[in-house]
Amino acid sequence: MVNDEVWKLPAIVNRFLSYRAAIPLAQEQIGIMMSILKTNEEPIEKFLDLGCGDGILGAAILGTYPESRGVFADFSEPMLDEAREQLKEYAGQLVFENLDYGEPDWVSRMQPHGPFDAIVSGYSIHHQPDARKRPIYEEIYSLLKPGGWFINIEHIAAATQLTIDLFNNHIIDGRYAIEKANGGNKTRQEISDIFMNRPDKDANILLPVEVQCEWLREIGYESVDCYFRVYELAVFGGRRPN
Repeated sequence: MVNDEVWKLPAIVNRFLSYRAAIPLAQEQIGIMMSILKTNEEPIEKFLDLGCGDGILGAAILGTYPESRGVFADFSEPMLDEAREQLKEYAGQLVFENLDYGEPDWVSRMQPHGPFDAIVSGYSIHHQPDARKRPIYEEIYSLLKPGGWFINIEHIAAATQLTIDLFNNHIIDGRYAIEKANGGNKTRQEISDIFMNRPDKDANILLPVEVQCEWLREIGYESVDCYFRVYELAVFGGRRPN
């Protein structure tokens, strides 16, 4: 099994969700996303969580804008099942779409639900080939309302091996802490071996955040910036001009 196909496996999904607490400053990243979205004068009425996983980003939007209507799109049915369960209290406001946005025709499936006040994505687009990433940003732009934001919370390429090592050690330490807190008996070395040899590792196709921000500017987004960065993680994006 190659690249992002692993995310269709329930075992991979469950392992990712169980270890998400080890992601550096995960809550802060979502908080920054929400701070950016709140700069709009009008409340968010429609949003898209692209590559939604268990729906954590869309859930943050619903927490601030409980009357909003959301589309949660992912090609992993186990992830969508988790999102449906987590967000069942909002079920009447939400649409869940099993789709592969690696294929350009995904836009036609989204158009009836848009245009969107916000499109967010978390740790997803980096699974796409580099040649596909920029077209995806163009397709997202086409689905935004004037003034609408695109925010990407993303795994990016590091500039140095030291940054990579710091990131890996942070994740491993976090997962080891979770193991101990849950009464597990794996050693830190065992946790490290599992992480460094994880089956989804080859699904990561990383690019520098600077390259991706420049693409957004060229497409026509405004207020483009990397608003937060820690190791190999970044919150970046821009808005469609009014």
